[in-house]
Amino acid sequence: MNTAVNPSTAELDKQPFSERVEPYMAIIAPMAMIAAIFLFMAVASPDRFYRVSNLQLILQDAALYMPMAMAMTFVITQRGIDLSVGSVAVLSSIIMAFLVKQYGFSIYVGIPIALAIGALLGLVNGLIITRFNVPDLIGTLAMDLVYKGLALLLAKGLVLARFPDVLTELGRGQTPFFIPTPAIVGMLTMVIGYFILQRTYFGRYTIAIGYSPESAEQTGIGVNRQKVYAYVMCGMCAALAGLMLTGKQNAIQATMAPFFNLHVIAAVVVGGTSLFGGRASMIGSFSGVLLLAMMLNALVTLRIEFFWQPVASGFVIISSVALYAWIQKKDRDGAVGFFAGLKTGEGQKTMRLVAAIVGALILLLALGGLTAGSTVPSG
Repeated sequence: MNTAVNPSTAELDKQPFSERVEPYMAIIAPMAMIAAIFLFMAVASPDRFYRVSNLQLILQDAALYMPMAMAMTFVITQRGIDLSVGSVAVLSSIIMAFLVKQYGFSIYVGIPIALAIGALLGLVNGLIITRFNVPDLIGTLAMDLVYKGLALLLAKGLVLARFPDVLTELGRGQTPFFIPTPAIVGMLTMVIGYFILQRTYFGRYTIAIGYSPESAEQTGIGVNRQKVYAYVMCGMCAALAGLMLTGKQNAIQATMAPFFNLHVIAAVVVGGTSLFGGRASMIGSFSGVLLLAMMLNALVTLRIEFFWQPVASGFVIISSVALYAWIQKKDRDGAVGFFAGLKTGEGQKTMRLVAAIVGALILLLALGGLTAGSTVPSG
């Protein structure tokens, strides 16, 4: 009796383990860093870090960035970037707050209006970039200033607070299970984003545009139209994040969310989505959001000063961009696999940079761990 062997299966069996795991490096890398933080905190401060309430807090903090990370994955994959997400989140929430608090609108009307405003602001971003040929970086940076100024003009220094329970449930609600309500909302947006990226024409067009906008245009894809769709999605998701932030704090003011754009871009890049376009991983973006939330929580748990948190985020961005830029250059040059490529001069240079930055982060955490026991929190 003859047994037929699938050639592709036979070839896969002959591949070394390193070549099999190479396509999943975008997910494995942040997951490995998450595991490293878990192990480090098990030694440094297990009694505080591993409390159920603290783990729920990590999920709650990460949930704020999940909707924006989902949408930003599409924007960055198309070789774009949106630096206005923080201002969009704040401005849409301030308008909602005025409608509800000052003009007596129902919260069930205010929430859809806030989402629509976010989508409108994203549409403005997309049209400025595509119709006036303004670079994404400059266009969204300029609009970030515009939206931030409008928020300051509307709020006039006021802090709008005490919203209906529906909004506070969205931002800090608890379920009978372990996962908080905002985390459920955030993970739902990531699942929707994964489906759109993997199963829809928009997701396929996004990858194609990232690889080569010129080639995508020649095949009949409306590149500008798809870019506008991505920015509209990013604006709406930023508005959702703003609503979640408002519900979490039960208040909103114009100066909130100063590091939203940095945090979201860091999470997406750490998750393996290339800043040079054409490479996307929704699971990786989800892992990146969790990684940064855990890292910042670990810094707080170890009582490291707040001002070190953006420093740590910046280190993570530099190391991730350097690593993934090298991977993408290697792929385009038709070079050897990932692990074999580490033996080349350029690969070793990249890994030395990554190792130096990771070492600096470990040193920062270690110093915090040493001083945690001797520092007495005020109040």
